[in-house]
Amino acid sequence: MEQKALIIIGSPGSGKGTQANLLSEKFGLYHLRSSRIVGRIIEKAEPGSFIEVEGKKYYFEEQKQLSESGKLWDPPFLTYFIEEKTRQLHKQGEGIVFDGAVRTMYEGERVIPLLKQLYGADNIKVIYLEITEDEAIFRNSHRRECELARHPVLYSQETVKLTKCQLDGSKLIERKDDSPEVIKVRLKEFKDRTMPLLKLFEKQGLIVDKINGSPSPANVFKSILKALGEK
Repeated sequence: MEQKALIIIGSPGSGKGTQANLLSEKFGLYHLRSSRIVGRIIEKAEPGSFIEVEGKKYYFEEQKQLSESGKLWDPPFLTYFIEEKTRQLHKQGEGIVFDGAVRTMYEGERVIPLLKQLYGADNIKVIYLEITEDEAIFRNSHRRECELARHPVLYSQETVKLTKCQLDGSKLIERKDDSPEVIKVRLKEFKDRTMPLLKLFEKQGLIVDKINGSPSPANVFKSILKALGEK
């Protein structure tokens, strides 16, 4: 089977992480979650450390402050790590499902041509999960994730009293960027910086499947599989 490169985009709280995880298991893809990969690099970075991209220095401390305020990481900074990881995974013979990557025009103009080169245009699929702004705010302000592996825990009557992750047993915590004030900033970032990618994807010849992200995760997953021509 040819390697796939699936890109999931959507506003904060649209269920990107949950669906990426399901797709990863269904198709045996590497779940490339930028908040996990790049976030941990930032957390472990020594004070004053930086990377240099196109002649400009990007300090890890400044990137951490951007994220905590609801802003996206500087595109050249994120793209550096995404391209590096993408090449590594392709060399290892792995397909990828992107979650939280390819979120700005800068990334799209560089990562999409790379994916075409490595995986072929026919094997790149884009899924756009649509939810309302009110739903995004509610989901983000009520969700939690586990401290160890950052598994997302959706809010429901069954999970509201949980204190530990059912997958690895670690403590459930609230994300720093899920406060109402920060969520509004993140939603504006999505509208201003990620939504324009839809036109870029079309210009690049990629089909964008728009999926209603409001139903249960199981039903959303069924809709995604149908859009991908799978059962």
